Amino acid sequence: MQLSDVFLGLGEQNFQQLLSTVSMGKLKTYQLYDRLKARGHFVKLNSESLRKAGPRLWARMSERNEEYATDLAQAILVSNLDMIRAVLDELGIPHEDGFFSKDTDVSQYLQGDWQRRIFERFEGQFPKAALVFYLNHLGWEVGKQQELFQPTG
Repeated sequence: MQLSDVFLGLGEQNFQQLLSTVSMGKLKTYQLYDRLKARGHFVKLNSESLRKAGPRLWARMSERNEEYATDLAQAILVSNLDMIRAVLDELGIPHEDGFFSKDTDVSQYLQGDWQRRIFERFEGQFPKAALVFYLNHLGWEVGKQQELFQPTG
């Protein structure tokens, strides 16, 4: 499974909801603003232009461009660091402000039905689309997940 498969598997409605969680301030703080602006072909990048570009960006995601998927995922993830910190803390994964070292073996913390358990724990506290995206991204990132996690209900 590739990162674009995660986006596509969650569907266009969730994609639109993910775009609405993107914080321009966080993009600037983490120096992702200019990159996303260029990658998305924006003349002016703000919350409204990002939301309005949703259908166009979804069509581009369908092309399965992994660099584009990575840049968009980074924008979504840095915009939801509070959620990421809470999830990593709940899982017991050592991290620094939501980031863990790439050489850390995270798979030992992702046992059993961890995604369902974490989803149930944080459902309602964070935007559903962002939470489901992160749970899938985390599974994808450690290279073990082959199927998309979709909560029931």
